[in-house]
Amino acid sequence: MDLKSFSQAIQQIADEKGIPKEKIFETIELALAAAYKRDYGHRGQIVRAKMNPETAKVTMTQIKIVVDETMIKSEEEVLAEEEERAKRQEEVMTGKTPEENQRSRQEEYEEYEEGEKRVRFNPEKHLMLEDARKTKSDVKPGDELEFPLEYHEEYGRIAAQTAKQVIIQRIREIERDTVFDEFKNKEGEVLSGIVQRVEGRNVFVDLGRSVGMLPPEEQIPREGYQIGERIKCVVILVEKNPRGPGIFLSRSHPRLLRKLFEIEVPEIAAGTVEIKSVAREAGSRSKVAVTSHEKGIDPVGSLVGQKGVRVSTVINELGGEKIDVIEWSDKPSEFIAHAISPAKAIEVEINENHREARVIVPSEQLSLAIGKGGQNVRLAAKLTGWKIDVRAKGETSPAEKAGTTEETTSPSIEDSN
Repeated sequence: MDLKSFSQAIQQIADEKGIPKEKIFETIELALAAAYKRDYGHRGQIVRAKMNPETAKVTMTQIKIVVDETMIKSEEEVLAEEEERAKRQEEVMTGKTPEENQRSRQEEYEEYEEGEKRVRFNPEKHLMLEDARKTKSDVKPGDELEFPLEYHEEYGRIAAQTAKQVIIQRIREIERDTVFDEFKNKEGEVLSGIVQRVEGRNVFVDLGRSVGMLPPEEQIPREGYQIGERIKCVVILVEKNPRGPGIFLSRSHPRLLRKLFEIEVPEIAAGTVEIKSVAREAGSRSKVAVTSHEKGIDPVGSLVGQKGVRVSTVINELGGEKIDVIEWSDKPSEFIAHAISPAKAIEVEINENHREARVIVPSEQLSLAIGKGGQNVRLAAKLTGWKIDVRAKGETSPAEKAGTTEETTSPSIEDSN
């Protein structure tokens, strides 16, 4: 293969796999070094290949690590090591359990870690300090020295197969690492994908270069998923595993709601409108608190859009989930009054020490303020971070009748953002 064809082949692999050309050249160098050692090297030898990307010329070198007397195991240590290895093999033959063998190896490893790093001298990969200084005067123990090797262009079948396996395995590893890094940087972002398959209650979504999993607890309740359907999810976690990156998605996380509004509302991207907090019960109802950083801009109107087009787009994406957009305030009483909407608060009494609030509403709006199953007041508590007790005007609580301190009806729940 001529140089032009070789360069084109490298570029094609880089484009198809989405990996840098430099990584491919490193892989080829590793493969050439493995093949060289297989046919022309010696036991314990460290061989390194270097390829010039411009000319494709390859040079081979042998690496030797500089050591001094303190870094070399004594003959007694080497003999003891051999005896220990033979003993472990005998234990395996006599039926010692794998757990006991594993424990022995772990103890040996811990002893090694606690002590100094000492090696068994091998002239193929080690060079004594005094000999190394004949080549390089300022060399220190632990340094590496390179010695040129004769380059060979002819390799046997087994060596060629070895090189092929190195290239295949290494490219797969690089591709997995590249995909992992790509999606790791997208944690917390919204991605659009196509439902690939459904296994049990787990939904697998094709994201292009990889497949993400939407587990049951991160799905919107009662939402169905059809194969081939395009959905939007937020990436909540990316983990490394031998088969490739494990990408976990969510449709129920409050961050999905926040990100969908960021996509739909240009004022958020411009920084003039900010989402301060989100409270969500996925598939049912959500509350979003927003504020404006520029006079003359209505934050609630920005999210709702003309004739409700912006909020409707988000609602449709979430399968009809109801969304209340309210104005945030740095005054707790005012913010809590907004959060209890669509009910109108007549009065808000707050206890800052306990972060508790009592909201007085018209008697005919009491059920509206509490919501079905207490949902409205529960979401208001999540949104504001305050315990909220809703009372109708003129109503006296049982605690007041008893002359004791009032307990709140809603738990304090941290804002989920």
